[in-house]
Amino acid sequence: MAVCLPMPMPEMNVSRRSPGGVLDAEVTAAILDAALAELADLGYGRLSMDGVARRAKAGKAALYRRWPAKQDMVLAAVTRVSLPVALSSSTGDIRTDVVNLVSGVDAWISDPLMSRVLPDLLAEARRNPELAQALTSALGAPRRNYGRTIIEAAIERGEVQPDVDIEYVLDLVAAPVFWRVCGLRQETTPGFLDRVVGTALHALGLP
Repeated sequence: MAVCLPMPMPEMNVSRRSPGGVLDAEVTAAILDAALAELADLGYGRLSMDGVARRAKAGKAALYRRWPAKQDMVLAAVTRVSLPVALSSSTGDIRTDVVNLVSGVDAWISDPLMSRVLPDLLAEARRNPELAQALTSALGAPRRNYGRTIIEAAIERGEVQPDVDIEYVLDLVAAPVFWRVCGLRQETTPGFLDRVVGTALHALGLP
């Protein structure tokens, strides 16, 4: 919606609700975009509700109407970016599933904003147990649960031995991508991702 009035009133826009009383989705999206941008620019420690409100051109009350605290808003912003990187359904073939799993992890971690935000959030989580638990529940657990599901399905099909160390395999999928992108600040390549897939398959006992 173009702003063409000589005296725009962001406070009124942000507080606007639909006739049914539902919070304005466009305003919510603008706040979450601002929160993610502030998080990338300043880090979790320096991010403030005031700063996000200014960036979103919103009243601070609009933020607290949606989230009771900074942590809740940050989790909503990060989850909003993470969830669209959909987890593919199992194909019934463990090799294809591992390729899809690695591809999904790469798309998530290599996102320009996520690659800046994740290291800071993980560092903050070391000092903030409540944030650590929330991040695990909102971001880490869904992907690891999906990984476990496809490996357990492969075990049931007889493709993989039942004594395989599933958690180790999942570490081998995520850790190299995270270190390449967030640690070394380098882009992944098709060849690199192929090697990650190969390492994971080897750990599953597959050639």
